[in-house]
Amino acid sequence: MEGIVIPVSFFLMVFAIVYISLTTRNRERMAMIEKGVDPKIFTPEPRNVKVSQYSTFKWGLFMVGLAVGLFIGMFLEEYAGLPHGSSIISMILMFGGLALILSYLWKGRLEKNKE
Repeated sequence: MEGIVIPVSFFLMVFAIVYISLTTRNRERMAMIEKGVDPKIFTPEPRNVKVSQYSTFKWGLFMVGLAVGLFIGMFLEEYAGLPHGSSIISMILMFGGLALILSYLWKGRLEKNKE
């Protein structure tokens, strides 16, 4: 009995938060409509989603950084005797971050050359 209290209370809490937020949003919108606000402000504008070449390059470089980080982390774990898991995670995060910084700098250089 004691082991089920926490999961049940968690799901009840999540349900209560969602329910309260939705009913509050509905009341707020109804009050705004009663005051004469145009209801079209509640519908989001469609975004023109276009994948740029830079975005593809950034994600590709990020994935390569993650793979290099995984490889170096496993290498350090195997041959340097570092603790299991921590070297892999730290190297993945470090090389993924470095790849994103490199892509940012590269984009700045490309935009500077366009001018």
